[in-house]
Formats: sequence, structure tokens, C-alpha cells
Amino acid sequence: MIVNRIRIFFSLKMTTKMLLIEAYILLAWARLIKILPFSKAVPYLGVSMKETSFSYNDGDLKLIRDVSFAINVMSRYTFWESMCLVKAIAGMRMLEKRKVESTIYLGTGKDGDGKMIAHAWLRSGPFFLTGAEEMSRFTVIGKFSKKNSIVSEGN
Repeated sequence: MIVNRIRIFFSLKMTTKMLLIEAYILLAWARLIKILPFSKAVPYLGVSMKETSFSYNDGDLKLIRDVSFAINVMSRYTFWESMCLVKAIAGMRMLEKRKVESTIYLGTGKDGDGKMIAHAWLRSGPFFLTGAEEMSRFTVIGKFSKKNSIVSEGN
């Protein structure tokens, strides 16, 4: 089974391999961010309570899909927890590096037993890269945006 996955990985185009490797590294970085107290992690998340536009550049569509694919695939192969917030942070960083705007949403809701649970998801333009399958069950309590102008200012 692992031999087949390695064989598949090496059969991919070099750009896809590099994107998957980058996703894996940034999932590790995002997991470290998640360990921090929330007040220390906030600067990595972007501008609090702001959203990016729902419009997008046609040229970014393939990139957005590729980043979503890489994050969602590689999150299944980490030996650390790479759930919703970790995936959203890593995806945001990959988009930021490419000067593509995105917004992380934080939400709360209740599970089947009535216990409070949390979820995070990532959006760029009208597209949800991570966490979309669960987001309708949650009420947004926070959002963080990374815009092109913010990226170019070094924040």
C-alpha cells in the first residue's frame, strides 16, 4: 500500500510534488501555531473580523484548487493532528505566499450530545478550500483575512 502511494507520488508532475511537499511542511508549521496561546497565534491569522472579497481573478482559480487539493490530501498523511484549523492556517499561508487573498472563519456549534464544538474553514473568493463540508453546522464567531495589500506591507 505505501509502495503504491510512493510510486504514485513519483509519477506526478514536479510542480504537483513540490506543492504537496510545501503543504506537508506548512501543515507542520500550522500545527505549531495551533499549540500557541490564541493571543500569540492571532498575528499569524491575519486581520481580525475582516473578510476578503468574494470576487476572484480567473487566473487564480487553478491555484486555489491546487492548494485545496494539496492541503486536503497531505493532511491525511501527517503523523500529527491536521484537522480544520491546521488545514485552514496552512492553506492561508500557501495562498499568502502567492499573493492570493483568503479568509479563515472560526465557528462554534453543538455536537449530537449538545456539547460545544468548534470548526474552522478557509475561503478565497467564492471558493472554500477547507472545512466546507461542515461549515453549515456552525455559527461564525471570528474571521481573519489576508489581503494582497496586507501581504505587500509585510504583515
